[in-house]
Amino acid sequence: MDGTRALIEVLLLGRHLHHEYLVTGLAAALRAGALTADAVALEARKAAEADDAPATTADPEPDRASVTFLTERRLAHLPPDNRPLPSVAAYDQLLRPRQPDRSAVEGETP
Repeated sequence: MDGTRALIEVLLLGRHLHHEYLVTGLAAALRAGALTADAVALEARKAAEADDAPATTADPEPDRASVTFLTERRLAHLPPDNRPLPSVAAYDQLLRPRQPDRSAVEGETP
């Protein structure tokens, strides 16, 4: 089910990216072992940007794919979280045994 969903997400990328960039992104993500739609999208966009950019020197290791995971990229740009850790002290009262209702135990009616 998850694989099907990822494949559909990759196929939907074809609405916004040219076929050759999508194929390049699929190949790069597969070589790197990144089997997510986000990795394919990122690699396809990198290929599109590289095609638009002026020619530069050749990559020293063309066989080795360099994949940046989208989640890692997003987390790298987040500010530090200075909030205190959550406390579960308020839930401790739920663990205390309750006192039985004496009127129900003794058979009295109110």
